[in-house]
Order: sequence, then structure tokens, then C-alpha cells
Amino acid sequence: MERRGFLRGASSVVGASLLSGSWSAAQSAGGPSVPPMGMTNLGGGAPTDEAFWTQIRQQFRLSHDRIYLNTAGLGPSPRRVIRAVSEMIEDLEDRCESGHSHDLWETAKGRAARILGCDPDEIAYTRNTTEGVNIVCNGLPLETGDEVITTTHEHVGNTISWLARQRRDGIRMRVFEPSMTSAAETLQRLTDLITPRTRAISISHITTATGQVLPLEQIGKLAAEHDLYYFVDGAQSAGHIPLDMRAIGCHAYATSGHKWLLGPKGTGLLYVRKDALDLVEARWVGAYSGGGDFDMSTGEFSFATTAQRYEFGTVPVSLFHGLSEAMGFLLDLGMHRVWDRSHYLGTRLIEGLDSAGAEVISPRAADEHSGIVTFRVEGMSRADLQGYLAKDFKIRSRGIYEGGLDAVRVAPHIYSAATDVDRVIEAVEALKL
Repeated sequence: MERRGFLRGASSVVGASLLSGSWSAAQSAGGPSVPPMGMTNLGGGAPTDEAFWTQIRQQFRLSHDRIYLNTAGLGPSPRRVIRAVSEMIEDLEDRCESGHSHDLWETAKGRAARILGCDPDEIAYTRNTTEGVNIVCNGLPLETGDEVITTTHEHVGNTISWLARQRRDGIRMRVFEPSMTSAAETLQRLTDLITPRTRAISISHITTATGQVLPLEQIGKLAAEHDLYYFVDGAQSAGHIPLDMRAIGCHAYATSGHKWLLGPKGTGLLYVRKDALDLVEARWVGAYSGGGDFDMSTGEFSFATTAQRYEFGTVPVSLFHGLSEAMGFLLDLGMHRVWDRSHYLGTRLIEGLDSAGAEVISPRAADEHSGIVTFRVEGMSRADLQGYLAKDFKIRSRGIYEGGLDAVRVAPHIYSAATDVDRVIEAVEALKL
């Protein structure tokens, strides 16, 4: 990527100090750093290999005082990530430097590209998914009367920005409820909303409400057929499921570092396809957004030719370095292994909750459910059920109100044991007694 000349200068000032210690090998090799502590010569890793996943659990500081099943809200960081952030903060504060480094950025974006399945130049750093949503929502050339299609199961982060633009610019939001039984029906419901005024689709990859995996490739083909802008909220998918932006076919895709990617809080990623960079206008700009020299007297200015145009100003480099380490952790494991484990835990939950008499709202089809499972218990509100799980079984869950659902969501990840999800099932069974 083309950072500005003074940034390259800053890199030389920071010099060996930034590239020393635990991250020096990663910076020189441009790939994931050393294997997570205690995870050298990994063997096994099958979804049901509890000994292997216990070893992974040991890489996290996460307290054993409760069962944490809220990755869809916030993911804990591995010890290696916490250590990397702490060491860099102390190093930079010792010398009072920003830490902006071309080499560090290149390494981190290379890892992000492997996670997302795209080119490094198509990635911008953000603070969270919502910031990425806002960049795309406010950057698309929409006019009064233009229609945007989304679902009733979107997170507030992919809702409020569009509603605000509807109020400001007079666009029209149209919504459909995803089918829990048929991807084909979901696709049909979306198709039925398309009119001559439709301009964009804004949709989740994996929904926050039920963990449903939406048929993104088919939606991408539909969007292309109708010449629609296509944006995906990937907050629940990056770090959860293997990704391929080319296959999805979207113009832009936003995610957070603090959920399934297991990165520091306050980090995110925005993918914007190369041919959509001029389509999604950069409206918040500054240092690093430009593509070269500028001249106030002549008005000479150009944007960076990469997604870097959406980045501006001083950023918390230590946090983005931590995100890079978190992505390295997942790449060390392999995203297919991560997904297989999450999917296995989701399947175990669905089957166990069915047997326990809960009403599972999440889809049953193997290609439509994820590691996120949402359920209800007859006669209990979401607040009562969530409180019961927390008080009596020390389970951290999340109440779901999106889409008018009155339910509870659990979301295990690679640090979760099979016994953790079994505890949820046990809690529901206990209600029968």
C-alpha cells in the first residue's frame, strides 16, 4: 500500500524497537507470528477432539467463574494478543512515538486479506462494524426515492445508519423476514421486494438474531442481475466461517475485530472491492486518505488508489497490531478447523435443546445454521430466561429482541468446551423438574 512519505520516515525512526521481541519474525516473514504459546506441533483438531480444544482454551485469560457464551457480542483475546498490545503500548510510550509503520500495516493487512479472501489493498481499518456500515451507507450515491432492502434480523449497527439516511435524504428502507426453514424461500422474499426503484441490498452474512447463514452467493448473483449495490454486515462471520469475497460478489463487507476475530476492542475491518472504491465515496478523510501530494492553492488532490482512502488521522497502532496477532492466531489454527468446531458446537446445542423441549428459533439445515443458537422456553420472557441462566447456571448469554423475537442467544467459540454447551441444555432440562 502507499503510505505517505513521512510515514515511511516514521517507520525508520521507530526502527528495530517496534520490530523486536515477539513480533519480529512476523514482520520479516509477512505471515502469522510464532504459534500460540503451548501450541507448537499441533496435532488433532477434529471438532470432537476435546483434548485439543482444551489446549486452545488455555491460551485465553477468560475466567472460569462462569461459562462465557456471548462471542456474538464480545470475544475474549488470546494471551498472545494481550501481550502484543501491552508490549507495544509500553514501547511506544517509552519513546513517545505513534508507531505508524508501513511494514506493520502490510503484515496486518496481509493477514486480514487471508481471513476475508480478498486483496490487501481492498481493506481499510476501522473501529468496528458500525463504522464500516456508516462509510458505505453514507458513501453510496443514493437519492430521494431510492430503495434499500434489508432484513428484520439486522443488528442496530446495520439499521440506524440507514434509517438516518432515510430521514435525511428520503431514501426508502424495505425489509423482509428471513425464512428459518428454506434458503430458497429467503431468497424469494428478497426478490419479491425488488422494484425499479431498488438501488441497494444491505444484509448480514450471519444474522445477529438467530445465527442464520444467509445465501450470500445467490444474493450476490441477484444483485448483479439487477445492477444493485451490495453491502454485507460481516460482524458475525469474520473469524467464524471461511470467507471469499470474490465468491460472495459484494461491493463492500464490514466486520469488527472484537467478536469472532478475538482482537482488541475498538478495531474493525472494511473491505471495498477495487472497482467500487470510487462508488463508495470517502466522506471522512485526512492524513493517509490521499494518494499523493496536495496543494491548497491549486486544489490539487487525489484519493489513495486503495481502501486506505477510508483511513485518516492517528490511529491506536498497538490495537491494530493486536488485531493482527489475533488474526495470526486464527490462521495458525486454520479457518476451516475453526468453523468446523463452531458448527459442531452449534449442532450439539440445537439437538440438545430440541430434546430438552426448548423452542429453537435458529435454522436446522446444516448449511444455514452456525455456532450461534437462539431459543425460547415456553412461559419465560427473554429477560427471565437470561437471568435464570446467569443466576442458577452461571451462563453468560444475550437476550434477543431483534425482529420482534423474545428469545436468548448463546454463541460458543474455539475456547468453549462441549460441556459448556451441555450446561445450557442441562439448564433447560432442569426447568421441567
